[in-house]
Amino acid sequence: MHLLFRTFLVWLRRNRPGLDVHDVGRISFRVLPTDLDVLGHMNNGVYLSIMDLGRMDLMQRSGVLPRLMKAGFYPVMADETISFRRSLQPWQRFTIETRIVGYDEKAVYIEQRAVVGGEIYARATMRSRFVRKTGGTVSTAELASVAGIDISDDTLPEWVTRWAADVALPPARGSAPSEWD
Repeated sequence: MHLLFRTFLVWLRRNRPGLDVHDVGRISFRVLPTDLDVLGHMNNGVYLSIMDLGRMDLMQRSGVLPRLMKAGFYPVMADETISFRRSLQPWQRFTIETRIVGYDEKAVYIEQRAVVGGEIYARATMRSRFVRKTGGTVSTAELASVAGIDISDDTLPEWVTRWAADVALPPARGSAPSEWD
């Protein structure tokens, strides 16, 4: 709920200068009181929520978002890993940088950073899949065709492939018992 206002502002700013979907998208924010945890710095979960807005901004400015919406495709997050280096403080300005790292047959891999004065404060790696509103997963080949983008040169770095394998859970229709060793 606390991001509705920011989401609306990002949507209003959709006509900012265009980007290629493979460019680094940058959008600036300020740490608000609603972003804080009990220790007085930005809550760890808020970073990921604000990073959603960075991805939305990149998709809007590249012109990909309207094409995907028209096709009935929407993104869902499959995996996220975030590392923190420094805390963002109340009222501090920061920039979310968003870049597509590459693709495999089912997913788009994204790196996002929270940056202040050129310094990384937090960095996240994400694996996102696209699904149809009518049900089913969209392959990246179909995604690229609908979005009008070339993904042939975007081979995943080895560390991203390894990360994706290491953090993967069984498929939703498979068994995943919660058993602690």
